[in-house]
Amino acid sequence: MRRVLVINGPNLNMLGIRDTEMYGSGTLDDLVALCRSWGEDVGIEVRAFQSNHEGAIIDVLHDARDAFDGVVINPGAYAHTSYAIRDAIDAIGIPVIEVHISNVMEREAWRRASVTAPACTGTIYGRGVEGYRWAIRKLWFDHRVPPDIVAYGDAADQTGDLRVPGPGRPLVVLVHGGFWRRPWTRDLMDGLAVDLFDLGLATLNIEYRRIGSGGGWPTSADDVVAALGWSSDRFERTILIGHSAGGHLALAAALQFPVDLVISLAGVTDLAAAVADNLGDGAAEAFLNGADRAAASPLEMLPLARRQLIVHGTDDETVPVSYARRYVDAARTAGDSAELLELPDVGHMELIDERSHAWRVVADRMAGLL
Repeated sequence: MRRVLVINGPNLNMLGIRDTEMYGSGTLDDLVALCRSWGEDVGIEVRAFQSNHEGAIIDVLHDARDAFDGVVINPGAYAHTSYAIRDAIDAIGIPVIEVHISNVMEREAWRRASVTAPACTGTIYGRGVEGYRWAIRKLWFDHRVPPDIVAYGDAADQTGDLRVPGPGRPLVVLVHGGFWRRPWTRDLMDGLAVDLFDLGLATLNIEYRRIGSGGGWPTSADDVVAALGWSSDRFERTILIGHSAGGHLALAAALQFPVDLVISLAGVTDLAAAVADNLGDGAAEAFLNGADRAAASPLEMLPLARRQLIVHGTDDETVPVSYARRYVDAARTAGDSAELLELPDVGHMELIDERSHAWRVVADRMAGLL
């Protein structure tokens, strides 16, 4: 993948003026500059186009077919009305990621349905302008190692991206974080999935039902168990890796399903503390939705009777490192084999940055344990 076109639709020329609390204070020029920088990070040339006119957007999409390897599009309000743009996306035959700056699922009812999204490779919303960065990364990683999209259950979110470098390889099941909320999807773990593939491991980067889409406790954890069940029929050895809220789900699922190793990266290991500390602005309480905190908390599930690697950065301001320390002490007291890998000067997201030193340390330690 060499060239990506970023298309911004109606009213996005008003960025920095229109509703800055929702869309931010940056201008369209600022956004374009960021997209070009994010493209350079992965060796992609980014070009940009903006129009308030449906026909102009359709014409540019048609032209992109022969000039670009992928498209990131924010159709604005056309996402909810323009079947013509949907048809254009469907016709050009190159990957297209739809992006929305705001969390459209928590706005007016008419914004929650996109007629253009079904023609796209994926949709990213509610992450601010950073959503464009994640979209560019997804195009890049899907191009680097194209995944097979598999279903491990009947629900729409019971899917995963499978990458297999060859027969007989162990499988790493990846569980993303995002405080169990809908705007955060499995693209968060794309970098790790491709890096582990390059290291010779098969990867299954899973989606699961989240708050607002049928998830919560215990449904989200049950989805991870279902994915492990699907995997066990096809792979002899399984490693389970979860980040943040995904670390919580990985540990909870490992109690119910045997794995060779479970790795928690900055995991939410104590839900009672997460509620008390108001992690993620009430995320744990919303996830529990009245369920018993103790029953849903890995700290209270011990012993897991699984090998565990608990990784945490000392500078994590999203999930404090004290969660990992407290969990490992309790796991060892309960008789579990739990190793604490505490990384100095490391924050929350570095652990899932495939280019970071922190991830290299984790990958090397995982290889040693296997």
